[in-house]
Amino acid sequence: MRRHLKRQARSYLSINEWQIRLVMWGGAILLGVVATVFAYLSEKANDVFYIALKVSPYAAFVLSPLGLMLCLWMTRRFFPGSEGSGIPQAIAAYEEGAPSALRDRLFSMRIAFGKILVAILSLCVGASIGREGPTVHVGAAFMHSFGKLMRFRPEYMERALILAGGAAGISAAFNTPLAGVVFAIEEVSRSFEEKTSGVVLAAVLVGGMTSLVLVGNYSYFGVSNVSFTNWHDWMVVPVCGIVGGILGGLFSQILVYTAHLVGPIRRRFPMRVALACGLALALVGFLSGNTVFGTGYAQAKSLVTLTGTMPASYAPLKALATLISYLAGIPGGLFAPSLSAGAGFGSMLAHFFPHVPLGALVILGMAGYFTGVVQTPITAFAIIMEMTSNQGILLPLIAVAFIARGASHLVCPEPVYQALAVSFRHKPEAAPQAALA
Repeated sequence: MRRHLKRQARSYLSINEWQIRLVMWGGAILLGVVATVFAYLSEKANDVFYIALKVSPYAAFVLSPLGLMLCLWMTRRFFPGSEGSGIPQAIAAYEEGAPSALRDRLFSMRIAFGKILVAILSLCVGASIGREGPTVHVGAAFMHSFGKLMRFRPEYMERALILAGGAAGISAAFNTPLAGVVFAIEEVSRSFEEKTSGVVLAAVLVGGMTSLVLVGNYSYFGVSNVSFTNWHDWMVVPVCGIVGGILGGLFSQILVYTAHLVGPIRRRFPMRVALACGLALALVGFLSGNTVFGTGYAQAKSLVTLTGTMPASYAPLKALATLISYLAGIPGGLFAPSLSAGAGFGSMLAHFFPHVPLGALVILGMAGYFTGVVQTPITAFAIIMEMTSNQGILLPLIAVAFIARGASHLVCPEPVYQALAVSFRHKPEAAPQAALA
């Protein structure tokens, strides 16, 4: 006991320990501010594109192809390494033994700036992408850069700062502190080392508090009070879990396969691929009635809060638009579009389960599909529970998430982010191009 107290005392009096704390707190505060601004600008970027659509319903056929070409050119010319979600980069860099040169290349302040800038511009031209994955990348870049500035050389501390930055990014992006911690454990690290646990928890707390101070205690998708009213409602749980998991797993498997297929073509003919993706995105958007462009936040919120409806085609077309946007090789994540597509899938089930509250179907559909895509059930139900402020449906939510994880694994044996991180592990010298996949 005395030895433990002495170690604690030395820790609190250590200059090195306080340097680490200050770097972590400062980085988390800055990340909270940046994540809040990023969220605000992302929604404004969505608004800009929909204003153009009001001028002409065919505007996407010009803006999306030319815009994606510009975004890809900027990414390759000025910000190589900022492509894609950012979570595969964090996974590859966190692994023990990852080269420091790889971490320095993928997690610089230049990359963080480029990630935000090009992602916002991509939303201005209708790309179906999310900002949450990029915020993870930005958070990891902040923490890693600050650690380099303070010369924290031990490998475990480099890894801890990347993990803490990514977790704080989720916390600040969604205003969901619990989900930030769970995400760090379940997706990035797949473990929780004693040496790094305090750094991660503190970063999540500080980042979440900063977001809370700036924008208040809001729920990402509004407040939902729906719950199951009788035992018959539980019949929908295995359906949401199995069907949602399989659909999400198929999306991930197709994305990984097509990304590796398109990657070499994009390296040879980048502008042609961007042009083709832009035209395909515009066509899918037109077929959807211009509902699938952007993050999908507004559409998902309207379904969760029962203030709007989406056509039955919304979920598959949203998934297709997200796939096309990702293949273009621009910065952008999968979280928000997958949650939105999942909400659309849940609303489709209302035709088959009219006795189940529609709000419950939307939330459970969201959980099933999102878990199927990312295969992290604890992160999925933690995020959705915190985003909807609904604990009345917690047990069905947990059940759907774990059923969906098993169903997704049948069609997509390797989780999507782990699969996309492979190219970083084996070819660190080609990391910027690998991210295009």
